[in-house]
Amino acid sequence: MNSTAHLREVPQLPGWRSAMLLVGLLLAFAMLTGRAVYLQGLNNDFLQAKGESRYSRAIEITATRGMIVDRNNEPLAISTPVESVAASPADIDITPEQVKNLAKLLQTDVNDLQRKFEDTRREFVYLKRQLPPEQAAKVVELNIPGVFLQREYRRYYPAGEVMAHIIGFTNVDDKGQEALELAFEEQLRGKSGFRRVIKDRMGRIVEDMDSIRAPRHGERLMLSIDAKIQYLAFRELKKAIAEHRAKAGGIVVLDAVTGEVLAMANLPTYNPNNRGNHDASRARNRAVTDLFEPGSTLKPFTAATALEAGTVTAESVIQTAPGQLTIGKATIHDAHPSGALTVAQVIQKSSNVGAAKLALGLPSETLWRVFNRVGFGMPPQSGFPGEVSGRLRAHEKWKPIEQATMSYGHGISVSLLQLARAYMIFASDGELKAPALIKRAAPAESLRVISVETAQTVRKMLEMAVQPGGTAPKARVEGYRVAGKTGTAHKIEGRGYAMNRYVASFVGFAPVSNPRLIVAVMIDEPSAGQHYGGAVAAPVFSEVVGGALRLMAVPPDAPMEKLVLPPAAVPEIKEEV
Repeated sequence: MNSTAHLREVPQLPGWRSAMLLVGLLLAFAMLTGRAVYLQGLNNDFLQAKGESRYSRAIEITATRGMIVDRNNEPLAISTPVESVAASPADIDITPEQVKNLAKLLQTDVNDLQRKFEDTRREFVYLKRQLPPEQAAKVVELNIPGVFLQREYRRYYPAGEVMAHIIGFTNVDDKGQEALELAFEEQLRGKSGFRRVIKDRMGRIVEDMDSIRAPRHGERLMLSIDAKIQYLAFRELKKAIAEHRAKAGGIVVLDAVTGEVLAMANLPTYNPNNRGNHDASRARNRAVTDLFEPGSTLKPFTAATALEAGTVTAESVIQTAPGQLTIGKATIHDAHPSGALTVAQVIQKSSNVGAAKLALGLPSETLWRVFNRVGFGMPPQSGFPGEVSGRLRAHEKWKPIEQATMSYGHGISVSLLQLARAYMIFASDGELKAPALIKRAAPAESLRVISVETAQTVRKMLEMAVQPGGTAPKARVEGYRVAGKTGTAHKIEGRGYAMNRYVASFVGFAPVSNPRLIVAVMIDEPSAGQHYGGAVAAPVFSEVVGGALRLMAVPPDAPMEKLVLPPAAVPEIKEEV
């Protein structure tokens, strides 16, 4: 009786509650089913992306930097493949012991390495760039998931220090940092591409899926430089700087017909293949970026201006005695006093007094106009980064003493490239072309500066300057007629000029009968006892011109007889400004 009553007291669930529970379960199931249909059927991009993120990666395809070659297709800058160690932090599976081993192998800090692994927001991170092959192989042997090798390219310069100031160099990311590598960065660097790949848990590529974007490789750059002439110029410049214990020096070789730069060397220099030992003070191309007072190498332009103006002829006589000329409070001196000289002899013997009298016989604007038209005071437009314009003051501001000193290269500053280019008017019958470091596909436009007659007259004067009795007999070349002018200028020091510091220079061309080469040489602060341009710079010109003309197979225009230098007892024709 009691048990029966107890059974009747068990509560019963209302029917509507069980129905509601069933409906709720059905609705939840329907929602899940709908969501699954939506994600897997109607909108499967989300799940696809999540899935692909576990195994698919977009890999950069590095573009090869364009090769730089000389005018004869000799390689001057090439990109060689190297291996870098990289990691995918999302895929990293590494033990503390492996971290230590990897850090030791890569010669890097353990904590820095660990921080790179922990940054899982990044899909790619470099651990060490551009390893030697044997070191890269040891990394692979560690077999660490998520750590892999990445193919890159490193720039290599076969000519090393010989071409350093022309070519420049790139950084670890293969971007141009100096010289033509910097100036032509857009053409050389190309554009990277991308491809999608499938990787395993070790970070190894197991399958190529597709190409997202093909790489665009850099363009090939052909320079006007002739590698053989460049080596010759560098060798002779280096020899002269060592012999005369000079601070620095530069040389420029131009094609007298096209205006192209065939060689351009500077010292001190550097090795562009050694980025870790880079000295910025050695990296500048002094022939383009540094200025100096040209000294007596400017006298031919003064003579040409006077001839063009009709104030003198080559045979006009100028009295230079007693070897000095006082203008106001200043006095101009000749290092080798003479008496009455023709205009041609003023150039041959490099008379400061004679040049000053030529200049003072002209309106200042007339002299300024010729200096300006040959390119002084403006960039030479060679395309080289950092080229300077030099200093040529407005003629309205010239005082008589300034006009006089400017006639022999004081009070004006030029680069070596500007000076070499200016001499083109004497080598090409009065016409001037812009210099070029890239090989020209077509002849350059010419600017007439002086008449053919004046150019040929000054050319004869410059040929006299290298003969016995001139300032530069050491510039002569066996088998070829040459012409040129020496310069020996005191260096600027503070507001005046240093007494015992000089810039020795020589600019000339050959062969005189049909000029093919223009060569400008500058030796900064020779200190071994000789400092005149005829003794220090002219021999460099001789060696380079002789070798280059033979390399170019230019036929001789003078007897092939051994040159005899003036005996030691014969006084040297000195010049100094």
